Amino acid sequence: MDEVCEVIITAPDPEWLVEFTRSLVTDRLCAAGHNFAPIRSIYRWQGEIYDRTEGRVALHTRRDLVPQIIERTNQEHPYEVPCVVTLPITSGDQEYLNWILTETAEPT
Repeated sequence: MDEVCEVIITAPDPEWLVEFTRSLVTDRLCAAGHNFAPIRSIYRWQGEIYDRTEGRVALHTRRDLVPQIIERTNQEHPYEVPCVVTLPITSGDQEYLNWILTETAEPT
């Protein structure tokens, strides 16, 4: 079970995030991305409080692909320091979890 995880990313432009998600799925870095928009983010950045509308995606992937997702996010994301966090998937439908593993495997 510890092979799979959920990666959460937020971004100021929900449509940018949808296209970013599509590129990660296309490149097999994640099996699926569940996009939520709008979300309301309240945070402190450089001493100022922000209250903004953003998009959020929950990616289902392999843990060993997380470094590549983080690197890609840091290269392409519009924020200087994007929100990228990983949560473990501790259980679930075994067929779905196997599907995640299959969809993120190198094509044969």
